[in-house]
Order: sequence, then C-alpha cells, then structure tokens
Amino acid sequence: MYNDYNSDQNRSDYEYHYSYRSDADGFRAQPPMELKPKKKRRAGRIVAGVLCGALLLGGGFGAGWYLHRESRTESQMMLSNRPLTQVEAVNVTGSDRLTFSQLYKANVDSCVSINTSSLAGYNFFGQPVETASAGSGFILTADGYIVTNCHVVSDATNVQVTLNDGTTYEAQVVGSDADYDVAVLKVDPGETKLKPVVLGASANLEVGEDVCTIGNPLGELTFSMTQGIVSCLDREINLNGTPFNMVQIDTAINPGNSGGPLFNSYGEVVGIVTAKTSSAGNGNAAEGLGFAIPIDDVLNLIKDIMENGRVTTHAYMGVTVGNASQVPELGVRSGAYVDSVVEDGPAAQAGLQHGDVITMLGTTTITSRADLTAAVGSSKTFKAGDTVSVTYIRDGEVHTTDLTFGSKPAEAEPQSAEPAPSQDGYGGNYGSYGSNGGYGSMEDFFNQFFGGVYGRQAA
Repeated sequence: MYNDYNSDQNRSDYEYHYSYRSDADGFRAQPPMELKPKKKRRAGRIVAGVLCGALLLGGGFGAGWYLHRESRTESQMMLSNRPLTQVEAVNVTGSDRLTFSQLYKANVDSCVSINTSSLAGYNFFGQPVETASAGSGFILTADGYIVTNCHVVSDATNVQVTLNDGTTYEAQVVGSDADYDVAVLKVDPGETKLKPVVLGASANLEVGEDVCTIGNPLGELTFSMTQGIVSCLDREINLNGTPFNMVQIDTAINPGNSGGPLFNSYGEVVGIVTAKTSSAGNGNAAEGLGFAIPIDDVLNLIKDIMENGRVTTHAYMGVTVGNASQVPELGVRSGAYVDSVVEDGPAAQAGLQHGDVITMLGTTTITSRADLTAAVGSSKTFKAGDTVSVTYIRDGEVHTTDLTFGSKPAEAEPQSAEPAPSQDGYGGNYGSYGSNGGYGSMEDFFNQFFGGVYGRQAA
C-alpha cells in the first residue's frame, strides 16, 4: 500500500518533528562537534628529506674525497726538508780542491770592478766629451796593487775601483804593457788591509781542468761568477796585429769581464781574462770561445811595472823605420828602411846607418816596417839584453851584424798625448801607432787602411 506522507492524515500519525532552529521548543542546541583537521606530515617529510640529502651528500663527498685522495698522490708536490747548506769559508792553500761555492766565497773579496772615463774629444761648442767603460781586476797585494788589462784603462782620465762590499777607491795607473795587455793600478786603502789573491802556475794547467772567473760582465752585473773548463793550452791568437799565446776556455766571457782573474780548481789565479771570440773570420757565429793570458807569461812584467812604473825589459833598437817599397831609388822591393838612427843607441853601436834596409832579424824575414815592429816591439820575441843577428842591404850589398837590444827608455813608451812634430818632417808620435791603437798622424791613419807611403815607425 502506498502511503502519502505528505497528506494531512499521514502527517499527524507519522509526523516527525525535526527542526534546524535553535529556538524550537523542547530542543536544546548542542554545540557543534569540533572537527579537528587532519595533521599534515610535511615537517616530517622535510626532515626526512634533509636527512636523506645529507646522507647522499655525505656519501658523495666521502666518495669524492676518497677518489681525490687516491688521485692526489700523482700530482702532489714533494717538499724537501733538507737543511740549508752552509758554505764553509776556507783559505786558498794550493793543496786542497775547492767547490765552486767555496772558491767564490774565498775569492770574491779579492776581485774588483773597474769603471773608467776618458776624453773622446770636444763637441761643437768646445766642451769636452767623455766616454765611459768598465772592466774587471783582482787585488795583488794588501796595500792596494791591482792587476787588470791594458785595454781596460788605456787613455783613461779617471779610474775607479769598487770592492765587493761597495767600497770605491780612486785608482792610479802605475803602468801598462800593450804587448801583453796587462796593467797595474794602485789604490790607497789607508789602514785597511785588502785581501789579495793567491797566484798559481799556469804551466800546471791541463786541458779539461775546471776553471772559473769572477768579473763585471756588461759593466753592471758585478761580481758574477762563470765556470767552465780549459779547452786548449798555448793557443796562438792575433789581437790587433799582436800574437798572443793564450789559455782557451769555454767559460762565459762578456764585455766587462776583461782583466778579471782566471781561477783553477784550487782557487789560485792562473790567468787574466782578456778576450772573447764570437765569430770566425768567415762570419760564422761562435760560442764558448774565451781566452786568458797565462799568469806565468806576465808575472815578471807585473813586478817590473810595480818597481819601475813601466816594463824595462822591452827590447829596443833605437831606429825609426819605414817601408823599403816606398823608396824605389834604393832598388829594394821589400824590407824595413832605416830612416834615422838614435845616437849611441843599440842600432848605432851595431853599425846600422840611415838608408840601410833590414831584411832579416835573427831567423825572421823582414818585408816591411810592420814585420820589424812586431818582432822587436813584442816582448814575447826579444827582451832587453838579447843579442840577435841583423841582415841588411847597404848600397846594393848584403851585410850582417850582431845587435844587442837595449831597454826601451821611458820617453819611447807609447804616449796618448797629442803627437809632436818629428825631425823627418812626417809629423808622428811613433810610439803610439801600433801599440795602443792610436795613430801618430793622418799619414799613419791612411797607412793603416790603405798602405800609404809616409809612415815611419820607431823600434
């Protein structure tokens, strides 16, 4: 049976009283049940994520550190903990070999740098023009004698010597010898005692032996040490027309090293550094070719300069000569023409006269004045007191006489002053030409380059 719950009849019997109003009779509103929102677990998830990330990061870092540590063993720098080596200060005894460090420490205070200035001429306004140069040297005696090359101080108007500690002295040129390219200086150290080198014997050198030098390369790298070996002994080289028997070395030699000492492995001075060859005659470049004057060859000259202010053992003939080829009326094609003879000189005592033509000096053939000058002027060939046979031509006939060389007088030494007129009218300072690179006259200048006819040379 279908019941209509919306009809009045049915409503009275079956009516449910239900209201949502709070003021209805018989009804007390109950407070609504408080519903608690469901908690979200975001914080926990964040914490878990952080922990997870930390674990992952830590694991990755640990693995990376491990791998880096393993690979770092190949590129790791190895640092030495070796203590600093102390170089022992030793004395040069001649019996003990020295390391290069010991050698430097033992000798650096005996080496000097040399700076010079010289008059180069005058400018347009008449003011003097000076040039500067530098070289090296070494202390020979405690009271201030110093050895260097002649070309280092040649024509110098001022010479300054500087020690390793920076002390600088004005130096005087006691004397020099152009043939051996050696000069002696003197400084006044006052009450200070300088430290001299110990001289050895160059005759004891062997090819392959260690050598070194301390010098002033380039004029500014003071007290630099370079080392090498002896490459050859008794090497004959020609410098500016003068033959030298040198010690050939491969030690680095540069401008400014000239005059410095050559040390052997015992710390002794066995030579004087004097030259470097950087190219051959054909223009090919060369390296490692340095030369030093053997100390045995110049020691007596040095002593002579110290005692007399010059070398008194130079051979001296007492003649002025020219080229015989420039005097055609003689009928002699070659030889040294005797232009004048010094009165009571060695040549005069041997009977030589004006007009003679010298063709032989001992076993040396003389074809020009240059040959005679080289033979007599070089102290390597003849010395004062030596006697030699002289072959000459007079009036078309060949003659021979014995000549004993005298000692070159001081006034015959090379001069750097203005040339004085000569008695033969050719106007030349004959001592300067061929000795220090200067020229006695304009004629000498042309003779040097063009083989002119007017030159005369003293011997």
